[in-house]
Amino acid sequence: MSEIAKFVNNGAASITPSVAEKVLRQLPQWKLEFTQINAPLFPHLVDQLEFVADAVEDCLEGAYKELPYSALSQALFALIYAHKKAGIIPDTVLSLGYADNSSIVRAVLIQNERAFAIYAGTQGVDWQKITSHP
Repeated sequence: MSEIAKFVNNGAASITPSVAEKVLRQLPQWKLEFTQINAPLFPHLVDQLEFVADAVEDCLEGAYKELPYSALSQALFALIYAHKKAGIIPDTVLSLGYADNSSIVRAVLIQNERAFAIYAGTQGVDWQKITSHP
């Protein structure tokens, strides 16, 4: 398992229902923030964050009940991490500022590829556009 995957799994272990509720309340604002990301070296990051945010929102609102809790908690961790802007590599670092965010979201998608591919299919989303293997 990669170091990033271990980091994601450790972070996901701290996600509680209370944290999930807080994220759900803030998610509309975060989704708007994510659309403003300008990261040309990571062209799939915005689409991936939006996809993960939609999956989290659908799960927490009860519209989609098939995503495993481990995938949900990892997705929540990735969204929280991306929102912070001051991670392993601060977002303000030119060129590389979003490398950590991209790696974390990709680790979530890779570890839960089957579950997210199924979710994408139920939502009419092109998995190939979102996948960690663009």
